[in-house]
Amino acid sequence: MFDLFSTISAQKAKNLSPVTLAFVGDAVYSLYVREKLVLSTDFSTGTLQKLTSSEVSAHGQSELLEKVQPLFTEEENHIFKRGRNARKPTRSKNASVAEYNRSTGFEAVLGFLYLTGRYQRISDLLEVK
Repeated sequence: MFDLFSTISAQKAKNLSPVTLAFVGDAVYSLYVREKLVLSTDFSTGTLQKLTSSEVSAHGQSELLEKVQPLFTEEENHIFKRGRNARKPTRSKNASVAEYNRSTGFEAVLGFLYLTGRYQRISDLLEVK
């Protein structure tokens, strides 16, 4: 049986593709934004979706990264750079290449932290806003 909050070692997570880490990190960040909006507002689901989309976009993540990146540990910065520099199978339709690359790096960090069970660190970084 699969446990939703299963964790892996940092070494095993580092051996994953940075794009795979970003895949997980995208879901982590999307859930964070959705939960924050649902618990702090009383908007319709249509409005919630629009607000979520603007924050979770490559542009929105790139802006958040400006505030968060100086707080990265050496390990997190290494994961970020791997994600930023990785070859991606898709391209962004609504963001510059630089924003898309930076957001992929940011998502890779979140994926790494989630998979290694560092949930408090995720909260600490995302509360910087």
